[in-house]
Amino acid sequence: MTDFSNMIDGYRHFYSSDWEAHRARWEELTEGQAPQVMVIACSDSRVDPALVFDSKPGEIFVVRNVAALVPPYETSPGFHGVSAAVEFAVQFLKVPEIVVMGHGRCGGCNAALSGNVADADHGEGAHIADWVRMLREARKGVVEQYGEEGREAGRAMELAGVRVSLNNLMTFPYVAEKVENGSLKLQGAYFAIEDGELHVLNKESDKFETVR
Repeated sequence: MTDFSNMIDGYRHFYSSDWEAHRARWEELTEGQAPQVMVIACSDSRVDPALVFDSKPGEIFVVRNVAALVPPYETSPGFHGVSAAVEFAVQFLKVPEIVVMGHGRCGGCNAALSGNVADADHGEGAHIADWVRMLREARKGVVEQYGEEGREAGRAMELAGVRVSLNNLMTFPYVAEKVENGSLKLQGAYFAIEDGELHVLNKESDKFETVR
């Protein structure tokens, strides 16, 4: 099992190999960043966008959270971490693309589907339960078609989560404006842990198609 001491050993290997091999690139990045894609992904330890897309430092701007969710745009005071990241990527870094990447066996989506995450007596899971409420409406459609249990229902919930986040991105005025004028593209993707397949949402058919 990897603990922090193992991670320090990993850093030493990184410093002596990858960092040294790409020193010029790292020096260039000290001047700033200009990523061409923002990736919104899940915090799940099995799904690292940099590994999935074989990307190099400075190439993708990543925000990760439970179930790769984007909340609807709102202007109320508070700590809006995902919204702040979207704002920074779109308004300041001016990324031309945003990819929402869901994944297989997602615990957050399963929590939304089962509805069993929060323990009211002990307060455990309350934040997760509140967060995945964003999937409440999507869950209704999944349950009607696939039920509440089983892998088919789970996968449908995971794919629905990607669509929810894409729809919520369009509630951000500056995102909608840039999409409409063609300076920003929104993409949906899904990484299946069990077979390593990447599926991309075809906007015309509204279906996820396997990348070959």
